[in-house]
Amino acid sequence: MKKWRILPKMALKGIMANGMVYYPYIVAGIFSVFTFFVFSSISYNDITDVLPYAPYALVITEMGRVLLGMILLLFLFYAGSFVMKRRKKEVGLYNLLGLEKTHIGMMLLFENMILYVVVAAGGILLGTVLAKLMFLILLKLSSLPMTISFTFSARAFYDTLLCLGVIFLINFARQVLEIGRSKGTELLSGTKKGEKEPKLLPVWSAAGAAVLILGYSASVNSQADSMILISFFLAVFLVIIGTYLMFTSGSVLLLKIMKRSKKMYYRKNAFITISGMYYRMKKNAAGLSNICIFATMTLITLICTFTVCFGLDEVAAYVYPYDVTAEFRDDSLPAEAVQKEIFGLAGKHGVSIERMDIFDSITLTCSKEENRFGLFVDQHDAGKCRVIFMTLDAYNQLTDGQESLEGEDVLLYTNGRDFGYDSLDFMGIRMDLKKEVYVLFPYPKFESNPKGSDYIVIVKDEAQRDRYVRVWAEQNGVEDIDAFLRSGGQKAGVLLTGEENKKDAFIEDFMRLCEGKEGFVAGRNGLYSRRDLYSMYGSLLFIGVIFGLIFFMCLLIIMYYKQISEGYEDQASFTIMKKVGMSDTEIKGTIHRQIFCVFGTPLAGAVLHTLVGMFMVRNFMAIIDFYNGTLITVCMIGTIVLFGVIYSLAYFITAKTYYRIVNHSC
Repeated sequence: MKKWRILPKMALKGIMANGMVYYPYIVAGIFSVFTFFVFSSISYNDITDVLPYAPYALVITEMGRVLLGMILLLFLFYAGSFVMKRRKKEVGLYNLLGLEKTHIGMMLLFENMILYVVVAAGGILLGTVLAKLMFLILLKLSSLPMTISFTFSARAFYDTLLCLGVIFLINFARQVLEIGRSKGTELLSGTKKGEKEPKLLPVWSAAGAAVLILGYSASVNSQADSMILISFFLAVFLVIIGTYLMFTSGSVLLLKIMKRSKKMYYRKNAFITISGMYYRMKKNAAGLSNICIFATMTLITLICTFTVCFGLDEVAAYVYPYDVTAEFRDDSLPAEAVQKEIFGLAGKHGVSIERMDIFDSITLTCSKEENRFGLFVDQHDAGKCRVIFMTLDAYNQLTDGQESLEGEDVLLYTNGRDFGYDSLDFMGIRMDLKKEVYVLFPYPKFESNPKGSDYIVIVKDEAQRDRYVRVWAEQNGVEDIDAFLRSGGQKAGVLLTGEENKKDAFIEDFMRLCEGKEGFVAGRNGLYSRRDLYSMYGSLLFIGVIFGLIFFMCLLIIMYYKQISEGYEDQASFTIMKKVGMSDTEIKGTIHRQIFCVFGTPLAGAVLHTLVGMFMVRNFMAIIDFYNGTLITVCMIGTIVLFGVIYSLAYFITAKTYYRIVNHSC
């Protein structure tokens, strides 16, 4: 009975005596609980009754909550393995002193219960204090009204406690199984147990390289289409497997080759560094591959977050260039009369007309090969494009220009890569290109658009336009060509300046005005649609920042645990080195070289993974209509540099911690 009474005290004493490994674990756990509780609290706040476009924020937040739970499960399980590794010698000593494994298991249960209470209380308390602030940040990023109320949900408390309880239960089960399978002597020497060299090094190394190349190929060859998510998960899976194999087998094979090189190996500094890394690389490799993967996740997440943050206005302007638009079936809309009515509405509602365009165009789908536009057959044809015919009058009205055309001459504008030809062939008809235009509102130009380009062909007049369209209709089997020609229609677009509520009132009256016109087809509230966009992408920004912090926290904790674990294991080795004549300077130099190799390799791998992953990132951005390749590149370079600086600071701090540990007994 005495044993059972002292077990809780031993559990508490064990936590306090091993603060170097437990305190970071507790801090990481509190932060994890805090983030999960905040996500749960936001998810259970019903704001869909207040705003029609808020579901975007809630859906994305709920997805983030589920993913966050999965990440935290894996991370805390991984961190728990480091904690248990440091306790093996202590647990083995307890066993030799008379504690049965049943008692040890109960002591570990009390430890997990204490940690659970501390972590849950700390995380939920922090979340209770800051959840409303995080909610307001989400509203701000999502462009939602700050007047929406926030209330705590009992379900958020329940889900958080349940998720954390499952994680600690899994950790406890792993600890019990590990202790149960080990003998007391094995526990005492567990941290010093040598690592076996992986078998079939050349085979596994080649397999790792092949899998990694396949993952890179999946990223490079991905397309901005409905299969992008499948390509993404395939690439991530292959890169993770390839990274693990390259670190566990490829690195050991490389060190083995270096050992066989007498000129390289039999030097004082190289001998110590290579030997130390070679005999522990299997153990190092698992941690290094995790550091590399978490570093890659952090980089990709932050690059996407910064890109969306700085480019959101550009995306909104690209997708919805006008605050409100209306489309009509034919070109019979009296432009001057409509313009007068629109100005009247603007005066009524106290807003200014920044820009108003009423123009006609006809959009056709064609195949394209070089400068030839032909019959469109296959829906999945990679060479498909849209050809938009516009009259010279409409073009001059859009640009306030004074261009003129003669005969078969045309102007051409593409919102993708420059056309680059002096003429074009449309359905067998040759057109001479008088000039290629490089700016045309409302069709912004992005050369890096992977979805394909639109080609706006400006012709002299309606008769010439109708002749080209008729040829296209005949070759495509259109039965009523005259009706098709009349379906081209006109578009009226308006950009406003003024207060948001006054703009909303103007748009409401504008839509009623257009609906009363003959030939009205459809209208679009660009102002409202932009709000949808800001709501959805603002939620993504919120998710991106939180996940970036989570990934980076995981990375730092893994780096920390890895180095204190290695430091304690290397104490005896460096004590011997000092006794045989190595100076503190030489020992410190050896430490820095070894840690530099240990941390430099995952960073190099993460940067390489990120550079290749940018092909897929660009396609993801294209799906949300973001094509500014220059901004993506700038954000990528800036993020890598910033991450490299912070990573280097962590490296220097880790090197000092490692040196203090190995030098403690010297």
